Amino acid sequence: MLTHLRPAIATLGLLTLLTGVAYPLAMTGIGQSVFTGSANGSMVTVDGKLVGSAFVGQSFQSDRYFHGRPSATGPDPYNAASSSGSNLGPSSKALDEEVRKRAAALGGEGPVPADLVTASASGLDPDISPEGAAWQVARVAAARGLPVKDIEQLVAQHTRGRDFGMLGQPRVNVLELNMALDALKS
Repeated sequence: MLTHLRPAIATLGLLTLLTGVAYPLAMTGIGQSVFTGSANGSMVTVDGKLVGSAFVGQSFQSDRYFHGRPSATGPDPYNAASSSGSNLGPSSKALDEEVRKRAAALGGEGPVPADLVTASASGLDPDISPEGAAWQVARVAAARGLPVKDIEQLVAQHTRGRDFGMLGQPRVNVLELNMALDALKS
Protein backbone atom coordinates (compact mmCIF):
# COMPACT_ATOMS: atom_id res chain seq x y z
CA MET A 1 0.00 0.00 0.00
CA LEU A 2 2.83 2.41 0.85
CA THR A 3 4.34 1.74 -2.56
CA HIS A 4 1.19 3.19 -4.17
CA LEU A 5 0.64 5.99 -1.68
CA ARG A 6 4.15 7.50 -1.76
CA PRO A 7 4.14 8.30 -5.54
CA ALA A 8 0.59 9.68 -5.27
CA ILE A 9 1.57 12.04 -2.43
CA ALA A 10 4.76 13.08 -4.24
CA THR A 11 2.79 13.79 -7.43
CA LEU A 12 0.19 15.78 -5.49
CA GLY A 13 2.94 17.83 -3.82
CA LEU A 14 4.74 18.46 -7.08
CA LEU A 15 1.59 19.50 -8.94
CA THR A 16 0.53 21.71 -6.04
CA LEU A 17 3.87 23.53 -6.16
CA LEU A 18 3.76 23.84 -9.96
CA THR A 19 0.13 24.87 -10.46
CA GLY A 20 -0.52 26.51 -7.10
CA VAL A 21 2.71 28.42 -6.55
CA ALA A 22 5.12 28.52 -9.50
CA TYR A 23 2.58 29.18 -12.29
CA PRO A 24 0.68 31.97 -10.46
CA LEU A 25 3.97 33.65 -9.49
CA ALA A 26 5.23 33.44 -13.08
CA MET A 27 2.00 34.90 -14.49
CA THR A 28 2.00 37.68 -11.89
CA GLY A 29 5.60 38.51 -12.74
CA ILE A 30 4.90 38.58 -16.47
CA GLY A 31 1.77 40.67 -15.94
CA GLN A 32 3.60 43.18 -13.76
CA SER A 33 6.55 43.51 -16.13
CA VAL A 34 4.78 43.47 -19.50
CA PHE A 35 1.28 44.84 -18.71
CA THR A 36 1.97 46.99 -15.66
CA GLY A 37 -0.98 49.38 -16.07
CA SER A 38 -3.56 46.69 -16.78
CA ALA A 39 -2.23 44.36 -14.09
CA ASN A 40 -2.67 47.11 -11.53
CA GLY A 41 -6.25 47.99 -12.50
CA SER A 42 -5.62 50.71 -15.12
CA MET A 43 -5.82 53.38 -12.46
CA VAL A 44 -6.26 56.95 -13.70
CA THR A 45 -4.63 59.83 -11.82
CA VAL A 46 -4.86 63.57 -12.33
CA ASP A 47 -2.24 65.78 -10.68
CA GLY A 48 -1.17 62.84 -8.52
CA LYS A 49 -4.72 62.21 -7.28
CA LEU A 50 -6.47 58.91 -8.04
CA VAL A 51 -9.71 59.60 -9.92
CA GLY A 52 -10.76 56.11 -10.97
CA SER A 53 -10.08 53.19 -13.26
CA ALA A 54 -10.35 53.17 -17.03
CA PHE A 55 -12.09 49.77 -16.78
CA VAL A 56 -14.75 50.49 -14.12
CA GLY A 57 -17.65 52.90 -14.60
CA GLN A 58 -18.33 55.73 -12.19
CA SER A 59 -21.39 57.66 -11.16
CA PHE A 60 -21.52 61.19 -12.59
CA GLN A 61 -24.68 63.04 -11.55
CA SER A 62 -23.99 66.66 -12.50
CA ASP A 63 -25.32 68.03 -15.78
CA ARG A 64 -21.76 69.29 -16.38
CA TYR A 65 -20.65 65.70 -17.03
CA PHE A 66 -21.53 62.87 -19.37
CA HIS A 67 -23.37 60.08 -17.60
CA GLY A 68 -22.45 56.44 -18.07
CA ARG A 69 -24.63 53.37 -18.24
CA PRO A 70 -26.83 52.69 -15.25
CA SER A 71 -25.25 50.36 -12.72
CA ALA A 72 -27.03 47.20 -11.57
CA THR A 73 -24.84 46.80 -8.50
CA GLY A 74 -27.49 47.78 -6.00
CA PRO A 75 -27.66 50.86 -3.81
CA ASP A 76 -23.97 51.70 -4.33
CA PRO A 77 -23.52 52.37 -8.08
CA TYR A 78 -20.47 50.80 -9.73
CA ASN A 79 -19.57 48.79 -6.62
CA ALA A 80 -17.16 46.17 -7.96
CA ALA A 81 -17.79 43.95 -4.93
CA SER A 82 -21.42 43.59 -6.07
CA SER A 83 -20.77 43.20 -9.77
CA SER A 84 -23.71 41.58 -11.51
CA GLY A 85 -26.41 42.21 -14.03
CA SER A 86 -30.05 42.68 -13.16
CA ASN A 87 -30.93 39.27 -14.63
CA LEU A 88 -34.11 40.77 -16.08
CA GLY A 89 -34.96 39.51 -19.55
CA PRO A 90 -36.33 41.52 -22.48
CA SER A 91 -39.89 40.42 -21.72
CA SER A 92 -39.65 41.43 -18.04
CA LYS A 93 -42.24 43.98 -16.90
CA ALA A 94 -39.88 45.10 -14.12
CA LEU A 95 -37.18 45.88 -16.68
CA ASP A 96 -39.67 47.73 -18.88
CA GLU A 97 -40.79 49.87 -15.93
CA GLU A 98 -37.20 50.58 -14.88
CA VAL A 99 -36.22 51.60 -18.43
CA ARG A 100 -39.24 53.92 -18.66
CA LYS A 101 -38.35 55.55 -15.32
CA ARG A 102 -34.74 56.04 -16.37
CA ALA A 103 -35.76 57.53 -19.74
CA ALA A 104 -38.21 59.92 -18.03
CA ALA A 105 -35.53 60.98 -15.54
CA LEU A 106 -33.10 61.75 -18.36
CA GLY A 107 -35.58 63.96 -20.21
CA GLY A 108 -33.96 65.30 -23.37
CA GLU A 109 -35.19 65.22 -26.91
CA GLY A 110 -35.76 62.22 -29.13
CA PRO A 111 -35.52 58.56 -28.23
CA VAL A 112 -32.96 57.77 -25.53
CA PRO A 113 -30.17 55.40 -26.66
CA ALA A 114 -30.57 51.99 -25.07
CA ASP A 115 -27.22 52.04 -23.28
CA LEU A 116 -28.28 55.09 -21.24
CA VAL A 117 -31.29 53.30 -19.75
CA THR A 118 -30.12 49.67 -19.46
CA ALA A 119 -27.37 48.33 -17.22
CA SER A 120 -24.53 46.28 -18.62
CA ALA A 121 -24.06 42.62 -17.75
CA SER A 122 -21.47 43.44 -15.07
CA GLY A 123 -23.07 46.67 -13.89
CA LEU A 124 -19.60 48.27 -14.14
CA ASP A 125 -19.30 49.22 -17.83
CA PRO A 126 -17.08 52.33 -18.21
CA ASP A 127 -18.12 52.99 -21.82
CA ILE A 128 -21.16 54.32 -23.63
CA SER A 129 -21.98 54.28 -27.32
CA PRO A 130 -21.15 57.29 -29.48
CA GLU A 131 -24.93 57.72 -29.85
CA GLY A 132 -25.29 57.81 -26.06
CA ALA A 133 -22.60 60.48 -25.85
CA ALA A 134 -24.10 62.49 -28.73
CA TRP A 135 -27.50 62.41 -27.02
CA GLN A 136 -25.98 64.16 -23.97
CA VAL A 137 -23.96 66.82 -25.82
CA ALA A 138 -26.59 69.58 -25.66
CA ARG A 139 -27.10 69.15 -21.90
CA VAL A 140 -23.36 69.20 -21.14
CA ALA A 141 -22.72 72.17 -23.45
CA ALA A 142 -25.54 74.17 -21.83
CA ALA A 143 -24.40 73.33 -18.29
CA ARG A 144 -20.81 74.38 -19.08
CA GLY A 145 -21.70 77.37 -21.25
CA LEU A 146 -19.69 75.98 -24.16
CA PRO A 147 -20.59 75.73 -27.85
CA VAL A 148 -22.18 72.43 -28.86
CA LYS A 149 -19.62 72.02 -31.66
CA ASP A 150 -16.76 72.06 -29.12
CA ILE A 151 -18.38 69.28 -27.10
CA GLU A 152 -19.19 67.29 -30.26
CA GLN A 153 -15.54 67.57 -31.30
CA LEU A 154 -14.42 66.34 -27.87
CA VAL A 155 -16.76 63.33 -28.14
CA ALA A 156 -15.38 62.55 -31.62
CA GLN A 157 -11.80 62.73 -30.29
CA HIS A 158 -12.64 60.25 -27.51
CA THR A 159 -14.61 57.79 -29.62
CA ARG A 160 -12.73 54.53 -30.09
CA GLY A 161 -13.55 52.23 -32.97
CA ARG A 162 -13.78 48.47 -33.04
CA ASP A 163 -10.75 46.60 -31.76
CA PHE A 164 -8.63 45.38 -34.68
CA GLY A 165 -11.26 46.93 -36.95
CA MET A 166 -13.79 44.14 -36.34
CA LEU A 167 -14.22 43.26 -32.65
CA GLY A 168 -16.72 44.98 -30.37
CA GLN A 169 -18.56 48.20 -30.98
CA PRO A 170 -17.45 51.82 -31.21
CA ARG A 171 -17.40 53.31 -27.71
CA VAL A 172 -16.59 56.32 -25.56
CA ASN A 173 -14.94 55.96 -22.14
CA VAL A 174 -16.99 58.24 -19.86
CA LEU A 175 -14.22 58.90 -17.32
CA GLU A 176 -11.72 59.90 -20.01
CA LEU A 177 -14.29 62.12 -21.73
CA ASN A 178 -15.23 63.84 -18.47
CA MET A 179 -11.56 64.40 -17.63
CA ALA A 180 -11.11 66.04 -21.03
CA LEU A 181 -14.14 68.22 -20.28
CA ASP A 182 -12.56 69.37 -17.04
CA ALA A 183 -9.38 70.25 -18.94
CA LEU A 184 -11.38 72.65 -21.17
CA LYS A 185 -11.91 76.21 -20.08
CA SER A 186 -15.53 76.64 -19.04
